[in-house]
Amino acid sequence: MSSFSVTLPSGETWTPQFVQNINEETCIGCGRCFKVCPRGVLAMVGLDENGERVGVSQDDDDDDEEYEKKVMTIAHQELCIGCTACSKICPKKCYTHGPMEG
Repeated sequence: MSSFSVTLPSGETWTPQFVQNINEETCIGCGRCFKVCPRGVLAMVGLDENGERVGVSQDDDDDDEEYEKKVMTIAHQELCIGCTACSKICPKKCYTHGPMEG
């Protein structure tokens, strides 16, 4: 199978790279990727001492006693348009992207 590609007006071929994974070990939960994503693909979650996911309040005064750290997660992968903006802004390079097989 070949990957999906688009021919740009310049004649250049561009292959969208869709989000596949976020490395929770290296993610620092800074939220930069969340802010730059135009499609609502991502969501912040907390990880407790057992590595279990815990809901995180979007308020600045959330109760952080329930979790050890915040990390980003892929909430709506089906909304990704393959722009890789999240990966480009990530200071820890947590993202894995790949082409859509078509």
